[in-house]
Amino acid sequence: MDTILIFERLDRLERLLTANKEVLTFEETCDYTGISRSYLYKLTASGNIPHSKPNGKMIFFEKRKLNDWLLQNSRKSHAEISDDALEYTFKNRR
Repeated sequence: MDTILIFERLDRLERLLTANKEVLTFEETCDYTGISRSYLYKLTASGNIPHSKPNGKMIFFEKRKLNDWLLQNSRKSHAEISDDALEYTFKNRR
């Protein structure tokens, strides 16, 4: 088998295993979020991202909390804004 194909399959298997975990390590969190190691370290040091340090050294992240953190400050699309405006006008007719 081609070496590149083997590495691609291994990478795919690792992603599948990570997808089923609820608690991620620091490295898994970098892969899952696409955030670099240095930036993730800065986020944890400043307390800007939810994480746990059960023994004071290793850092763990709950996938559910990570998703909530990643999706904060969402922006509405033009279609959603139009729908909200239309709904508001129908509710507040005189």
